[in-house]
Amino acid sequence: MNQTLINVYLADDDSDDRTFFSDALKEIPIKTKVSEFNNGVDLMADLVSENETRPDVIFLDLKMPMMDGFECLADIRELPQYIDTPIIIYSTSYHPKEITRLKEMGASLYLQKPSSYNQLKTLLHKCLSYIKNTSKNETAEPEFVISI
Repeated sequence: MNQTLINVYLADDDSDDRTFFSDALKEIPIKTKVSEFNNGVDLMADLVSENETRPDVIFLDLKMPMMDGFECLADIRELPQYIDTPIIIYSTSYHPKEITRLKEMGASLYLQKPSSYNQLKTLLHKCLSYIKNTSKNETAEPEFVISI
């Protein structure tokens, strides 16, 4: 993982949520580059392309048309080059059975979309700090569900 810049992929069909997310990332003290996808099909097309740029972390909404987050997660985890890429589920829903299933499928963390911009900044900072620390082989392991 690049130590100075984290390459973030975000797949979310809601354009307002994508803007909210990208704006919040710009305000945290971790340098990022964001690539946005409005559906899982476009995300998967990018991931399997010959593109030299790979994500350091993928934020994945669950409820998307054409290909939902569950399908994307399963397909990404079948790609050998992304087996260790952190995938953070980023969703408004919060159902314990779904969360358990996502963890079993290989999601790294679960982030419920917060109701405020400041909460989002705090949560994104927590998530990306965890990702940076994990890349340095530090052993701090958070709860699977990241919350305020």
